Amino acid sequence: MRRSIGIALALLLGAAVVVAVVLGNGAGDPAIVRGVIGSEKKPFFDDPRVRAAFEKHGLRVEADTAGSRQIATEVNLDDYAFAFPSSLPAAEKIRKDRGVTRLFSPFHSPMAVATFEPIADVLARAGLVRDSGRGYQVLDIAGYLDLAAKGTRWDELPGNTSYPARKRVLLTTTDVRTSNSAAMYLAMTSYVANGEDVVTTAAQVPEVAGRIAPVFLDQGYSQSSTEAPFEDYLVMGSGKTPMVVVYEAQYLSRLFAGDGSITPEMRLLYPSPTVLSKHTLVPFTEQANEVGRLLTEDPELRGLAAQYGFRTADPEAFTDLAARHRAPIARDLVDVVEPPAYDRMEQLITAIERLYADGAVPQAEGGS
Repeated sequence: MRRSIGIALALLLGAAVVVAVVLGNGAGDPAIVRGVIGSEKKPFFDDPRVRAAFEKHGLRVEADTAGSRQIATEVNLDDYAFAFPSSLPAAEKIRKDRGVTRLFSPFHSPMAVATFEPIADVLARAGLVRDSGRGYQVLDIAGYLDLAAKGTRWDELPGNTSYPARKRVLLTTTDVRTSNSAAMYLAMTSYVANGEDVVTTAAQVPEVAGRIAPVFLDQGYSQSSTEAPFEDYLVMGSGKTPMVVVYEAQYLSRLFAGDGSITPEMRLLYPSPTVLSKHTLVPFTEQANEVGRLLTEDPELRGLAAQYGFRTADPEAFTDLAARHRAPIARDLVDVVEPPAYDRMEQLITAIERLYADGAVPQAEGGS
């Protein structure tokens, strides 16, 4: 009798192990959904809380990174269930190329300039930075382009005793050929250079590209990832990077984290005009469609996105965090312009690249 009971128990235990193995490797596991994203979103997708939020809905989201332009032109998208560039024009190109009917824009971030209080003060005396009257400071892009065209150096600015560097007054950007943040900077500078109007025709491209090419090429070497120059700004200070074009979300995510990387003398300026980087997900599968829907609608994921500095369809989480950390943000940006369509942007980038390759970029006065 006892032997029979023992055999029965052994069989039951064995069956339980088999069931556990089957369930563990079968339908009970989250579905893996792989995507390619802009590098600035990588910390968000790597956050264990974000992973757990997706897994509650049966999804395990894995993400590789690439520049938005690379995602649209070079990455083999057959390897992925979704693409998530930081640029609406790039996303539209992908949508058309892949025959996708739906897009998701779960969050956005205005372009901004990360700098330091002494730098902002010097630029204010030069007439380039002003107070908005709404709790944040504004950088005049038209005035900046005029200054950069003259090859002005920091030690030539009036009353500049706090940052008398010999190098030119130039915003640091990433490589415009690969990085979306540089392309967004191109969008705002091309708007100003085109007489306060979006570049809409191929005929406008050569003149506009010739005017703004030096602000990219005179920087010298530019890094390909938007995280790299921002890390230089955080770690090396104004000696290396006095002003860097960033996504607002990059700066605010560090401020909201309270990790000490944003020091009291650091400042965030809003260009006038600026552009919005609309992080737009292009789904290729039904599971990727669900990823886009959750990012757009799920309260938990929207709250986590706000902690990474992104603005979502629910502004309260973002504004509450900004108020709690006393962040001098622009709650309602007014001077926002649209970027050129994808084809025009590509023509501008190609024209700048060609000018550089041909050595035809006009040298500003006082060349370095």
